[in-house]
Amino acid sequence: MASSLFEIEALEVRAVEGPDILHGVDLTIGAGEIHAVMGPNGSGKSTLATTLMGSPEYEVTAGHLRMKGDDITDWDADVRAKAGMFLAFQYPQEISGVSVRNFLRQAASARRGEDVSAIDIYVAMQEWMARLDMDPSFMDRYLNEGFSGGEKKRNEILQLAILEPEFAVLDETDSGLDVDALRVVANGVREVHDSRPEMGVLLITHYQRLLTELQPDHVHILFDGRIVESGGPELAQRLEREGYERFET
Repeated sequence: MASSLFEIEALEVRAVEGPDILHGVDLTIGAGEIHAVMGPNGSGKSTLATTLMGSPEYEVTAGHLRMKGDDITDWDADVRAKAGMFLAFQYPQEISGVSVRNFLRQAASARRGEDVSAIDIYVAMQEWMARLDMDPSFMDRYLNEGFSGGEKKRNEILQLAILEPEFAVLDETDSGLDVDALRVVANGVREVHDSRPEMGVLLITHYQRLLTELQPDHVHILFDGRIVESGGPELAQRLEREGYERFET
């Protein structure tokens, strides 16, 4: 049995100056495990993802978040990132004036607590950009500026590979991707996971198609801010056939 890497305990969350969204979510991700959270629009999936990373848009009103036994509920987002957490955004932001290469060098230096040389970043980026079918010229373009949706998602997986987190949250990384781009991104996630077999992964998704490529260990259904069912990959297949109607009663 995998040792506990990340624990979500009785988590209740509301939007700042807004409504309650999550209602007592419990989830434990073991080292090396891949978990998927599925649910309809408005179920709280992205709220869960960004709350785990410490977004100031949401307030934890009850419960705890623990990583490797440390209570991180009140940690700032940058502290969580340095400790080994990573969030791939559903809608990656553009940052004009900051190249992908410089962004990743600074982020990797902060993550490792020491200066990462320009040549080390260059070599690592060349390797992973080839794996992710990315044009090497993108490393000197401004972060996500002018990138297509698929290029932005590939760039998120490039960041995942370079930053070497302990625990990664992928928020609808498959949204807006065609079949070929989805396969490239899924293969990239799998290769990163293979290179870091102790890394835990939490996938947030609407669709079974990403799970077909990645084969998670556990699947959870989030509905109306609650985990209403958990199981293996077969749960995602059943959900694809039956939809969410049975949870609406």
